[in-house]
Parts: sequence; structure tokens; C-alpha cells
Amino acid sequence: MSHFQPVALEHASRLINHGPTVLVTSRSRDGTRRNIMAAAWSMPVEFTPPRIAIVIDKKTFTRELLKDSGSFGICIPGAALANLTYSVGSSTGFEDDKFARLGIKAVAGPVLGVPLLEAGCSAWLECRWIPEAHTEEAYDTCFGEVVAAAADERIFVRGRWSFRDDNRALQTLHHLGAGNFVCGGEVIHARAPG
Repeated sequence: MSHFQPVALEHASRLINHGPTVLVTSRSRDGTRRNIMAAAWSMPVEFTPPRIAIVIDKKTFTRELLKDSGSFGICIPGAALANLTYSVGSSTGFEDDKFARLGIKAVAGPVLGVPLLEAGCSAWLECRWIPEAHTEEAYDTCFGEVVAAAADERIFVRGRWSFRDDNRALQTLHHLGAGNFVCGGEVIHARAPG
């Protein structure tokens, strides 16, 4: 049973505004090739429509597939997927299908058909690539418009993250380098000023 529920697009930026490590999924236009990689640099850049920026090296298989299909997915792995996140971030998809090799099960995105992960993930965003010639040539930054989003109701409730002791396996990962991650963990509630 899937615990994933649609997220209102007005709340989609909240899924990545706290800087989690994400899994970027992509596929070829004809659907015969696919890839998954880890990325530590992603962020929301617009609210309406929701748009994101993500760094994907120009030489990667993911970037090649993204440009071919015009779409990509952002999956937000929970702490339980630390080993998988490190693994997909440490190997290239040019050589084999990482989904098949690592036994990763994906669902098709509801709008663009992008491969998305739910098992072990706290959320996903399905994105339409926004071509930007200058940026693509000069930098590794890609832009996407979020066309669908969903999150696991056990950790993202009413448009907000809810990190608790009972959902530690779904708490977001934040990359420290060399296979080291820290979890989203403890929430500190600030008092309103004044």
C-alpha cells in the first residue's frame, strides 16, 4: 500500500527547500533507457508555477536522457536509503541500467511518465525540463517546472514536514561528502517575535 498522497503544487517547493540530497531520475524519449543519480545541490527558484534548479553535470547519462525526453524526476530518499543513495551517486548509468542492477522499483510519473521511487522515499517531484541555452552551455545547472508532486503522508502532512521518532527511516538525507550523510532529525520550534 502506498502512503504517497498528492501535494498541492503551491507546497511543492517545501519538499526541497531544506536542502536534502535527492535522487534524479530520467528516461529516454522512447522509454527504452533510464537512469538514476544522486544530487546534493537542488533548490526551489519559483513558487507559481513551481520551478526548481538542480546541478547535473553536462557529461552525465542523466543529463543526456533529460535533454532527450525533456523531463526528469526528483525523488527524496529517506534515511533507510543511504546506501542506495551513495551507490547510485558513485556509478555511471552509461554502462548499465542502475534500476535493474540494484533492484530499484519505480512507478511512472502521472504527467510525464518519468520513473519515480516511493519505497524508502519521503517524496517526489515530476518535472518538465526548462531549456536555458546560456546556462546549459556555461554551467551544470538545469531548471525544471514541477508538474506533479507527492509525499508520504507519514512525514509530510498538510504541506509541512513532520520529523518524529516514529518516521526516522523516512527522514531526509543531507550529504556531508565521502558517503557520509546526516538526517533531517530534530525539529526546533521557534517562538514568534514580539
